[in-house]
Order: sequence, then C-alpha cells, then structure tokens
Amino acid sequence: MRIYAPWEKTFKKISTPFEHFLHAQTTTGIILMFMTLLALVLANSPVAEIYSNFFHTKVNFTIGSWELSHTIHHWINDGLMAIFFFIIGLEIKREIVVGELSNMKVAILPILSAIGGMLLPALIYLSINHGNAGSAGWGIPMATDIAFAISALVLLGKRVSPALVTFLVALAIVDDLGAVLVIAIFYTDQINLLPLLLAGLSFLILIAFNRFGIRMILPYFIVGLFMWFFMLDSGVHATIAGVIAALAIPSKPKRTPLDFSEHVKKLLDEYDRYPVEKGYMLHERQKAILINIKDSIDATGTPASKLENDLHLPVALIVIPLFALANAGIAIDFSSIGETITTPVSMGIIAGLILGKVIGIFGVAWLAIKLGIAKLPKGSTINQLFGVSFLGGIGFTMSIFVADLAFPGNEALIFQAKVGILAASLFAGLFGFLWLRFIASSK
Repeated sequence: MRIYAPWEKTFKKISTPFEHFLHAQTTTGIILMFMTLLALVLANSPVAEIYSNFFHTKVNFTIGSWELSHTIHHWINDGLMAIFFFIIGLEIKREIVVGELSNMKVAILPILSAIGGMLLPALIYLSINHGNAGSAGWGIPMATDIAFAISALVLLGKRVSPALVTFLVALAIVDDLGAVLVIAIFYTDQINLLPLLLAGLSFLILIAFNRFGIRMILPYFIVGLFMWFFMLDSGVHATIAGVIAALAIPSKPKRTPLDFSEHVKKLLDEYDRYPVEKGYMLHERQKAILINIKDSIDATGTPASKLENDLHLPVALIVIPLFALANAGIAIDFSSIGETITTPVSMGIIAGLILGKVIGIFGVAWLAIKLGIAKLPKGSTINQLFGVSFLGGIGFTMSIFVADLAFPGNEALIFQAKVGILAASLFAGLFGFLWLRFIASSK
C-alpha cells in the first residue's frame, strides 16, 4: 500500500539533479518536524527518564587494549552527523564547481546576504551576552536550517519564483560553509598536534586518490574513516572530517557529454543492425552493447554526485531524525518558560535568528541591489526577498549542534539555548511562510 505524501505531486516531473536536491530537502524538513515534536512529547511524558537514560547509555568498541567509549548521544552527534557534514561538503563543492556559486554574477547576492546573515546575528547575540557565561554561544544564531527553509518555500509552489528558491539554496549553502569554519576554528578547545597531522596526511592520501583517477568509493571510505578517528582524537570536532573528505571526492566525469552522445549514437546504430529473435529475444551482441551503454552512462556521472544522491535518503530518514530525537527533547516547565525565554542566552538567540537574520540577509541584499552590485532574483520582488530573509532565521539543526559545542557539560545553558532556538525557528518559519503566502506579491 502506497503512503500518500502531498508534497510529492509537486515533484512528479522532476528531471534535474537540483530538483532532486529540493525534493530530498523537503522530505528531510517534514521528517525533521515530526521527530522534533516526538522528542518534545517524549521529554515531557511519563517515559521522560527512560528517553533521557537511553541516549546517555554508553556504547563501547574494544580491540585488545584499545577502547572507544561514548554515549549514544555522543555517537550520534560526533559519528552519524559526520555523514550529514559529508553531504554538506558535497553540496558546497557542487555549488562551487557547477552550481549557482560557480557564476559570480549570480552568486554575489546570496554570498553577500549569507555573510550579513551570519555576522549580524553573532554581533546581536554578543551585545546581549557580553561578559556573561553564555558569551561563547555567539555562533548559535549564525546558522540557517536548509531543510526547514526550503520545505517552506516548496510548499508555497508557484507563489515564489524558481530563482528565489535558488537564492535561498545558495545562501544556505554559504551559511553552512560559514558554520563549518566557525566550528573548526572557534569551537576547538585544545588541539592534539599528532592526530591532527595524521588527519591532514589522510586528506592528502584522498587527494592523491583523486589525482590518480581512483573512482571506486571503498578506498575513499576506508581512508576517510581513519581521518575521522584522527580528527576525533585531535580536539577539532570530528564531523569536520566529513566536510574535508567530501572535498577530495572526484567531481569530474570520465566521459564528457559530447563524447558520451557520439559514443552512444554509434552503439545504438550497431544495436539496430541486429534482428530481434522471436520478437523479444536479444542477440548476444545486442546484450553486450546494452552493457556498454550502461557503462557509458555510469562514466558520465561522478562519484561525488553518486554519493550525494545515494546518501540523501539515509541522511534524511536516519541521521537527521536521530539527531532531532536525541537533541530536541527538552522538558518544558510552563510555569517557568517565561523566565527561561528571557535569559540572556535565549534572548540573544531569538534576537539573532529573527532580527539579526532579517536585517543581515535582507538589509545587505537590498543595499547590494540598490548599489548595482547585484540583481534581484528573476521573477521575484523585494517583498518576497523580505519573506525569504525570515526563513533564513530557521536555525534548527546546525544551531542545536553548535549549542552543544558552545556549552559543553553546562545543561542549564544548553537548555536555554534550545528553548531560544525552538522559539525563534518556529516564529521565523511561520512568519516567513505567512508573509510569502498572503502578503508578498510576485508582481
């Protein structure tokens, strides 16, 4: 029995990799919303203690005298999320090599807007938390959750132009790159030099694989796994290994499109010269030609695009839902929620994700357009750009991830941060969607 998914109708005519990417992000956003609600329900139910204890259960890997021991929560955030960051790395590379960020005339607007949308939220947060224990959380409101933001735009259908969707995708990917750099540079307490050097050596081996034309996935996986172990021991957050490994994956095809076309035409001409026996049985030579055509089709793809396509589903259905289930569950005491939401940490995040993102994204974009540095996305209006800037204030996944790094072991500050993230993301998402649905005009 087929489960009806109302958003799938929009994608029945999908043909391009970019549209597949949008579909994957929309699916992720909807599943993420469900798992977030489930985590909140579990954290505020009679099974709250069981729920909490489960994710604090330790899982050990032992080989002889060597042991690696972490809680399930830690394995999700440091292990499974490395796959999520690997996908981010592949998306960043694709956008820079062949996507919107490869054309500077098109890329300048989302790049400038993303920079404004990262700097201003951090400054607003610091202005509220300067000198406080929560000052380390300045990186939390810098992030945009690409899955939730794109889901809101896709649900609006033809009310927003494809160019505006592309603008948000490019902005969110630049935002992800900024978040990765912030995590790598500023949220590293202590660096162990030897493991870091070994991680760097692993990366050089991956680059060598690429240069020597190795296109099998297995060698990259094995070396990438070692790089993750070294990064875990280096003090730099282990998930950064996912981004770095992605940059080494080959992104050029064996066959160019023109070479593929000419080769397949010759093969099809030869295929047609053989009679089909009994109306359906292929000649042995035809079978060989079909295998050759399949190999040629595979040669026009790249390991990077194949991995991005193959991993989107497990990341959407397993990694991100588990992350949400492990991290979004906060026990809400409604009698003191007003007190929690007015703490400097929560207020800094709310102000950063709402005011900071809107002023940073929309303000910089408006200024760039007025100065003639960039152009408004085709088929869109300034009003719509304002609505999209609110969607940029949905900071769920990456913001929660940074909160755990900013306040290690400080449950009170992490709780305040999560309350602020959930409140700001909910408001920004709803306001942005309603603005684009009922107020902003495409004319």
